[in-house]
Amino acid sequence: MNAYVVIIERAEDGGYGAWSPDLPGCVALGETRREALAEMREAIAFHLEGLREAGEPVPAPKAVGVDLIAA
Repeated sequence: MNAYVVIIERAEDGGYGAWSPDLPGCVALGETRREALAEMREAIAFHLEGLREAGEPVPAPKAVGVDLIAA
């Protein structure tokens, strides 16, 4: 089983967006961080299923983590 890094960002409207650097175009939205992450889990599963059905390669995860750096 692959594990993909997911980035969660706060939107200007107060909601949240999620995306994965290893899966371009695979995104999700939610009103809360938890909801955005749950939607992203479903989006990743759907995205990978679509790649497999189309005979496309499933990308191996390359991102290994996220660090927060205060500036």
